[in-house]
Amino acid sequence: MRQIWVVDDDRSIRWVLEKALTRAQMPFRLFESAADVVKAFERDTPSVLLSDIRMHDMSGLDLLAFVKNKYPGLPVIIMTAFSDLDSAVSAFQGGAYEYLAKPFDINSAIDLLRRAREESAVAESTDASELDEKGEVRRTEIIGQSRAMQEVFRAIGRLSHSHVTVLLTGESGTGKEVVARALHQHSLRSRAPFVAINTAAIPRELLESELFGHERGAFTGANQLQYGRFEQAKGGTLFLDEIGDMPADLQTRLLRVLSDGYFYRVGGTQSIKADVRVIAATNQNLEERVRQGLFREDLYHRLNVIHLQLPPLRERTEDIEALADHFLSAAASNLKTERKRLTPEALQVIRRFPFPGNVRQLENLCNWLTVMAPSQWIRPDDLPFEFKTGNGQTSGETASDVMATGAGGWTDQLAEVVRELLNRGTPKTMEELNRVFETTVYKTALAFTHGKKIEAAQKLGVGRNTLTRKLQELGLR
Repeated sequence: MRQIWVVDDDRSIRWVLEKALTRAQMPFRLFESAADVVKAFERDTPSVLLSDIRMHDMSGLDLLAFVKNKYPGLPVIIMTAFSDLDSAVSAFQGGAYEYLAKPFDINSAIDLLRRAREESAVAESTDASELDEKGEVRRTEIIGQSRAMQEVFRAIGRLSHSHVTVLLTGESGTGKEVVARALHQHSLRSRAPFVAINTAAIPRELLESELFGHERGAFTGANQLQYGRFEQAKGGTLFLDEIGDMPADLQTRLLRVLSDGYFYRVGGTQSIKADVRVIAATNQNLEERVRQGLFREDLYHRLNVIHLQLPPLRERTEDIEALADHFLSAAASNLKTERKRLTPEALQVIRRFPFPGNVRQLENLCNWLTVMAPSQWIRPDDLPFEFKTGNGQTSGETASDVMATGAGGWTDQLAEVVRELLNRGTPKTMEELNRVFETTVYKTALAFTHGKKIEAAQKLGVGRNTLTRKLQELGLR
C-alpha cells in the first residue's frame, strides 16, 4: 500500500502525526519542505498528501497546484494555523480534498486521512482539475477561529465553483449579508454585480416593481422604464434578505422565476432570462412558517438547496477578541482617531455578555467605545451600563415556558376567545387574531424599551426592518 506523505516545516506537528500514524498502522513518509516533496514525486507517488499552507520555501497552495497539474486524482489535504476564509477558499478552489485548521483533533485527522486514502484509487481516474480560476480575491470581513465558523469557511470554499441557490439562516446580526457577499466574491460570478434587497423593508405594493422592474406606463407614476434587481444583478448574485417576510403573491412570482428561469417586468409582455444566482436569508424558522401557511412549501424547497446556519455570537465566544480587535481598528480608521484596545478585564466582561444583537451589536459597541472611552485602554468601567449590570442576560426560558406558567393560563384564555369567535362565525378569524396579537406584542415591546426600536427588535428576535414594516402595517408609527 502506498504511503501517506506529510510535509510541514514545524517539527512538533511532524512528531505528533508520526506517532499517530504509527499507532494507526498507516504507512507514511515525513518531509520538512515542499521542495523535498516535489523531488520525491520524480520517483514515487503517495496515496494522500497532507501539506501545511505556510512553509519557508514554497507554499502549500503552490504545492497543491503542482500536484493537481500532474496527479489530478491525488487527494491533497491542506492544514494551516491561519484559519481564515481566504485560506479555506484558496485551498478548495485549488482542488484540495479537505482543509484542516490547526490546532486539530488528532483522531479526527487520522480518520480524515484514512477516508482520503480509501477514495484515492477511485480519484486517480478523474480528469485534471481546472486551475484557470485562480486569481486575486478580495478580502472579506468574516473572522472566526471557532469550529462553527470553520464549517462556514469550508462551505464557502466548496460552493465557490457552484451556481446553486443558498439559504442562509441565523439570528439577527449574525452576518448573513457578509456571508452572502463572501459567497459572491469567491464564486465564478464575482466580476458581475452583487445586488441586495431587503424584502421586509420595501412596502408590499412597491416590492414587485423593485424585484422585476416595470415598463413605462405600467401604473400611475411609471413614467419611464425601470430595471428591477433581477436585471441589475445580471451575471452576478441577487441577495434576498428577510425572505420569510415576503408577501404571498410575490412568493408565487419568485417561485416561477426559480423554476423556469424567466420573468416579466410589471406591465411587460416579453419574458426576460434571469441570469443570477439567488442567495436568500432569514432569521425566521421557514419550516414553521410553512406549517402555519405563511410561506410556500414549494418555494422553501427551491431556496433550501444548500442551507447554511450561522451561529449566534454567544456560541462562538472564542471569536469575540478577534472580532472586537477588527471593529476597533475599523472604527478608529473611519473616525480618524486613536485606536482603542481592550484590557484583559474588559474583554472578560464582554465575553460573558450574551449579545442578543450578535456581531452587529459587538460592532456597535466598538464604535461606541471608540468615541466614548476616555483613554486608549478600555477598562470594565468604560463599558456601557448593560455590560456592568448584566442586562441582556437570558434566563434560558423560552416564550412558551413563560406563557405556560403565566398568570391566569394565557393560552387557556386564548383558546376561549378562539372558540367564541368560531361560534359567532366571525370572518377572517385568523387574520384578526394575528393583528391583535402583533399589535399587543409590538406596543408592549416599544413601551418596555421606551420607544427604542432597535432594542425592541433585538429583544423580540426580529430584524430592524421587520419591526419598522410591522409598525407601519399596524398603524403604530
